[in-house]
Amino acid sequence: MEAEAAGSPPGGVESALSCFSFNQDCTSLAIGTKAGYKLFSLSSVEHLDQVHGSNEIPDVYIVERLFSSSLVVVVSHTKPRQMNVYHFKKGTEICNYSYSSNILSIRLNRQRLLVCLEESIYIHNIKDMKLLKTLLDVPANPTGLCALSINHSNSYLAYPGSLTSGEIVLYDGNSLKTVCTIAAHEGTLAAITFNASGSKLASASEKGTVIRVFSVPDGQKVYEFRRGMKRYVTISSLVFSMDSQFLCASSNTETVHIFKLEQVTNRPEEPSTWSGYMGKMFMAATNYLPTQVSDMMHQDRAFATARLNFSGQRNICTLSTIQKLPRLLVASSDGHLYIYNLDPQDGGECVLIKTHSLFGSGTTEENKENDLRPSLPQSYAATVARPSASSASTVPGYSEDGGALRGEVIPEHEFATGPVCLDDENEFPPIILCRGNQKGKTKQS
Repeated sequence: MEAEAAGSPPGGVESALSCFSFNQDCTSLAIGTKAGYKLFSLSSVEHLDQVHGSNEIPDVYIVERLFSSSLVVVVSHTKPRQMNVYHFKKGTEICNYSYSSNILSIRLNRQRLLVCLEESIYIHNIKDMKLLKTLLDVPANPTGLCALSINHSNSYLAYPGSLTSGEIVLYDGNSLKTVCTIAAHEGTLAAITFNASGSKLASASEKGTVIRVFSVPDGQKVYEFRRGMKRYVTISSLVFSMDSQFLCASSNTETVHIFKLEQVTNRPEEPSTWSGYMGKMFMAATNYLPTQVSDMMHQDRAFATARLNFSGQRNICTLSTIQKLPRLLVASSDGHLYIYNLDPQDGGECVLIKTHSLFGSGTTEENKENDLRPSLPQSYAATVARPSASSASTVPGYSEDGGALRGEVIPEHEFATGPVCLDDENEFPPIILCRGNQKGKTKQS
């Protein structure tokens, strides 16, 4: 989940916050600034530890980290058509790719890496960065809205199926085939997200009043929540908790809404009292109302809310377990990370317990990790990039039949002598490196 931030927090032009994103399991926060980018660990409430920071690439507007690994993907306004993939602990660039137009968003899991342009989506195999598929028939998507399941066994991709209506195209990133189209909303989509297992998909329209949840892969609606009726809002982030029990939505207002996904059960028989009789009559009457009115009366309201001390600022939220307790985290373009306690039993108002500045000096985990972590095996080192004598250069131009163009970035190395554990969150799938310019051979649709 990523947001391009508006406004400049204190600290001057060099430190202006341009984007922020939580990683796939909400254990890390990445921010992009005019000066570069930073990565933070989210393992503590009291301390916001900086894992890594880089000023080598200025004016960063996309930064995505793969789980808790050393793989980070960066895009800069200086080269908005170029994606750069780094191993930040070794300080090396793994590869880069150039595309036909500006990159709007990037999503990744341990199986796939997606690059979203306004009128196309590129699907890479993250193990060797081979371009597997180019989706060229997608409707105009000026915000780069898309979602990728973090479960690599269910690498589902979702993206808007229309510029004017709320259609969602569900695509299988493993089989590279379209699964179905979901008529989610009447209006244009504003947010879409998968749960951790890839079995549910949530969406919100530009009105921001109704949030719907669909089962995957059949696309059936299973939940419907109402954020509010008084005014339309701009949903800035939508995210499930890792256990899929809660769904959180933040917007341009001062309130964050948390909905609880309770198991649907048959309603118990109403007691034979006057109130029970009236309840039955009320529910029966809804069957004679227009569908839109009836749906509104059956929609569930927020289980919990959090009050922000600002409104109108771009922000993203997430739900995470920190120090064994459920927390709500909100990163804002005002340059702060807000941490709230969430009561998973009773809900209600979330309590703000800590505010961290994203531009403070803070402590860094980088040196501590280097001191305590055992050295990586040579077989793994052989699969990653080493510093080259000169900086990487990307071949200009673009081929309509080839898609992305790969730059000359890495010298060839010997093959690894042993397998790499692909589910190790401290590392990432091995990248097969090659010398020279390589044009991806890809299927197109």
